[in-house]
Amino acid sequence: MSEEDKVEQPIIVKRIKKGGGHHGGAWKVAYADFVTAMMAFFLLLWLLNVSTQEELNAISNYFDPSHPKVSSSESGAGGVMGGLTMSPDGAMTSDKQPITQPPTTGSSGSTMNAAKVTAQSDASNSATEAAKELLREQEEKRMEDIKSAIEDAIASNPDLQEMKDNLIIDMTPEGLRIQIIDQDGKPMFAAGSARMFAKTQKLLQKVGDIIKTQPNELSIRGHTDSSPYAAGASYTNWELSADRANSSRRVLLDAGFKAERINNVVGKADTDHLMPDDPTNPRNRRVSIILLKEELTNPDFGKNAGKNAPASKADEKPEQKKSPPIKVPKIGTFQKSSGNIEFP
Repeated sequence: MSEEDKVEQPIIVKRIKKGGGHHGGAWKVAYADFVTAMMAFFLLLWLLNVSTQEELNAISNYFDPSHPKVSSSESGAGGVMGGLTMSPDGAMTSDKQPITQPPTTGSSGSTMNAAKVTAQSDASNSATEAAKELLREQEEKRMEDIKSAIEDAIASNPDLQEMKDNLIIDMTPEGLRIQIIDQDGKPMFAAGSARMFAKTQKLLQKVGDIIKTQPNELSIRGHTDSSPYAAGASYTNWELSADRANSSRRVLLDAGFKAERINNVVGKADTDHLMPDDPTNPRNRRVSIILLKEELTNPDFGKNAGKNAPASKADEKPEQKKSPPIKVPKIGTFQKSSGNIEFP
């Protein structure tokens, strides 16, 4: 073996390091805490800068447990900033009752004026109601006269005397009701038809001649009994009652009754019987002509009724004499006014 073979060869060892080259993330957490603390610090400095001394004292007193105002408060009004704002114009709320100015003599005068106006209004309302009641009595008397006039006209007319049993006149809450009804064997219309007999037309014309002079509006309503039409019929008691009411309207118009005074024309069929215990009674077939009360149709009824009512002696104002001017004495440099003066 030669000398060269005896020289030892160097041994090379490769070592691989695992892991990155950074130093970890703990510094980020510390930096975030630092930034947060600095933000809070600068926010505190800003609040101290914009707060007034009064607000700073209130905050200081809040954290002082020995302060009597804070320790005794139980509501938000006595807590932090108790009633204060961040603006310089803020002020703590006061727990003392504010001083109020006592009412002056003018307020009592206003009260007296208000009472006087109320009394005048009540008196006016009473006068209006009294006038309305008088109008109601006059209208009722007028309708009673119409009833008597119709009855006398029927009794004095030989052609209509036999139809007095077909006529019923009475007073209702709506007004004077004139009913032309069928009697057994004495119908006013042809059976199942709106064709009016000549005697019925004469009776309606006589009624129209009497009521056309009145200012009241008219409601015309047709009624039938409960006898039904044949099954499947297109013409029913509803059409029949409406057609009979409309036929009566035309006769009244021919008698001179003004069309604008017709308030309504209604077909009631068999829904409002004159003899409810006997639905097929001939008397249920009728035409009702109602002379309506003005209070129901005229919204201005009695509106100006109380204005022309004579005033009572108690309401009459005596002539006022002019009194001489009152000399008001002077007190010091101030002039004393008449009447009582109240000071706070």
